[in-house]
Amino acid sequence: MGMPIAVDVCDASGGAIVGIVFDYFEQVDRRFSTYRTESEIAAINRGDIPVREWSAEMLEVLALAKQTKDETQGYFDIRKADGSLDPSGIVKGWAIRNAAGIVLGAGISDFFIEAGGDIQASGKNAFRKDWSVGIRNPFKPDEIIKVVYPRGHGVATSGTYVRGQHIYNPHGIGSSIQDIISLTVIGADVLEADRFATAAFAMGRDGIFFLEQTPGLEGYVVDINGRATPTSGFGVFCEQ
Repeated sequence: MGMPIAVDVCDASGGAIVGIVFDYFEQVDRRFSTYRTESEIAAINRGDIPVREWSAEMLEVLALAKQTKDETQGYFDIRKADGSLDPSGIVKGWAIRNAAGIVLGAGISDFFIEAGGDIQASGKNAFRKDWSVGIRNPFKPDEIIKVVYPRGHGVATSGTYVRGQHIYNPHGIGSSIQDIISLTVIGADVLEADRFATAAFAMGRDGIFFLEQTPGLEGYVVDINGRATPTSGFGVFCEQ
């Protein structure tokens, strides 16, 4: 997955299911990592696998990527300038959502899964309180500037303050995003939050307006001047 993963399961039998979840994430990484030469996506990009032999998981993720591209006027695009495919902007949220399904399928409703800043929480924490998520100050990453309570929703943050310029405007011939630093999205689940966080960040300052106008999404953006702007319904998730 490229970044740390944390799984917190509030159940006496949680140890076994946590192991299963991490095994699942390892399988996802082996299939979708663009850094593994033996991964399926790497083989597809080399032309080693005909389309008829692509896995069901690969076809599902690529279909979601196409759907997201259509829904965001092309601001989400997994095809790179060299023609290769990089589904990293959607596969993480997809994998976390599926991992949450594994935990729920085991009859456990109180858990928290976080991978690289994308989060799916359910139920209550060990103190029987709502799970909380801190949004970091992109200029001082050890400082929390906003706390949200997702209450079963998914949370995803896109930004340049950790990994540098890795999200580009596909309508600007690969131009980097300079006017915003961090954008957090809350969606119905982590997949919805993740796929739209990437696209909205690629829109720059217009991303927060896209989120405002899209039903089921709320957002919080921090611009290059340190000014934060939330969508109109974001505050509901800040109330304990």
